Amino acid sequence: MEDPRLTRWRLVLGSQAGGELGKMQLSGQDSVMDAALAAIYDGGGGQGSGKGAGLGPSAPNLAKWLTDIRTFFPPDVVSVIQSDAIERKGLTKLLLEPETLKNVKPDISMVGTLMALKGQIPEKSKDTARQLIKEVVDEIMKRMEQDLRRAVTGALNKRAHSPISNFSATDWKRTINRNLRNYDTETKRLIPEKFWFFERSRKQKSWTVILDIDQSGSMCDSIIYSSVMGSIFASMPALDTHVVVFDTEIVDLTELCRNDPVDMLFGVQLGGGTDINKSVSYCSTMITDPRKTMFILISDLYEGGVEAGLLRRLEEMHAAGVKVITLLALSDRGKPDYDEQLAKKISKLGIPCFGCTPDRLPELVEAALKGYDLMKFGEKGREA
Repeated sequence: MEDPRLTRWRLVLGSQAGGELGKMQLSGQDSVMDAALAAIYDGGGGQGSGKGAGLGPSAPNLAKWLTDIRTFFPPDVVSVIQSDAIERKGLTKLLLEPETLKNVKPDISMVGTLMALKGQIPEKSKDTARQLIKEVVDEIMKRMEQDLRRAVTGALNKRAHSPISNFSATDWKRTINRNLRNYDTETKRLIPEKFWFFERSRKQKSWTVILDIDQSGSMCDSIIYSSVMGSIFASMPALDTHVVVFDTEIVDLTELCRNDPVDMLFGVQLGGGTDINKSVSYCSTMITDPRKTMFILISDLYEGGVEAGLLRRLEEMHAAGVKVITLLALSDRGKPDYDEQLAKKISKLGIPCFGCTPDRLPELVEAALKGYDLMKFGEKGREA
């Protein structure tokens, strides 16, 4: 059994430690801690695996590194490490000078970086940082909104015919076509036997949509796209939209998302543990009509809570008629990193688990609302 004192010194001195200490092989949590420290103090990647992060230029790497240090170090030590990271990795100018932010090309990686380090951004730079994030969100909104709205309205076609007579709602095309046999050739008049009317738009919500979003660092891109998706859904009268983010705690960001997706992003705390079961339990209280509810869990499924409880709750939702979808990622990036074993267990319940690009999201939403087999949708996506 390794001496914990030697392990502590190895973590303090890093891979550059001399003698036997430098050759010490770390594993598990110690390996992740070593990689997180090495990313700042060694200038390298430590002996940790790829999941140990490293502090590269991309938002996912930075966000994963922040997740690791917040998970394995106490808050006072985290503050010191973050401050050293800002100084040693050249982020000081970016965070402190609004003039620099103005010259940065906004992209989703930069948004992730600003989300991860928002607590370090001084007051004078916050407006500039917010504007940068807004530019990226607006661009994503343009990309997603039209197709997503079309998908929802196509699935929830309110122009169903109604037996209630209302002249202003007369479906003239259908009425004329159905009464052509009653055309009087002598008077050249059409004498309808029956009129068809469009149904009045219903004021009540047709569907409830619940987005349950894992706010761990590795889900950064998914969180950004999900906030835009939630904002689009929230603006549609036919949908009663709820947006929840979680780690080991739960935060309901529904109101922020309805007002502004940028506000929602500033409400996200990247990093920390993960208790999916606890969050799913909370979201289940929002379901009033299971067969008119779509529940979208967006997570890499690295569960720190009670796995058996999570599977039971998802199975109960699915059996009650809720359209349950598990998105391992909502991103343009490659194959997501996720807990394959838990994903297989969820799939056996008849609940699809797959990564989805923003471009395919409207198709997925429409398929769910129309009651199509989402397992086949997932298989189709893997073949594409």
